Amino acid sequence: MATQQAEWERTLATLVAERGDALNRYAYVLCGNADDAADLVQTGLVATFGRLRNGFAIDHAEAYVRRAIASAWLDRGRRAARWRAAAPLLARPELADAADTATDARIDLRAQLDGLSPRERACVVLRYYGDLKVDDIAADLGISAGAVKRYLSDGLAKLATALAEPGGGRNVRLG
Repeated sequence: MATQQAEWERTLATLVAERGDALNRYAYVLCGNADDAADLVQTGLVATFGRLRNGFAIDHAEAYVRRAIASAWLDRGRRAARWRAAAPLLARPELADAADTATDARIDLRAQLDGLSPRERACVVLRYYGDLKVDDIAADLGISAGAVKRYLSDGLAKLATALAEPGGGRNVRLG
């Protein structure tokens, strides 16, 4: 048991040291916020390493953590959707009064990703950031390949609509 514990701790330490930045970037692309990304990575690490497992190689451990991060993001999205449905829509006067909002139209990719549902965003991020195939995304998220295709189609349609707005494709800002 002590040897297994030591191996488990080495795997965790190595994963965080070697792949921690990549996991943070992955979580950041999913959620669009550095603090939330760090929380998602921690949640993924706890979910993956919260109990002792046998023979956990680094690449397998990373795949488990990525899956746990995506699941945690989807869970947060479900909870947030309930609150958004109950909260009234508020006008933001500081944006309405800004003189440059009509003339300086830019696409903020982060804001556009925020407009997608959690599953649409997860599918788009896994497909185009994670470079996964539809079947791999389906396996990661535990849904059918057809559902992944539908979420990708819906998400890309929403992003295309945003790009088609006046001034929409001119200045794309990623950060």
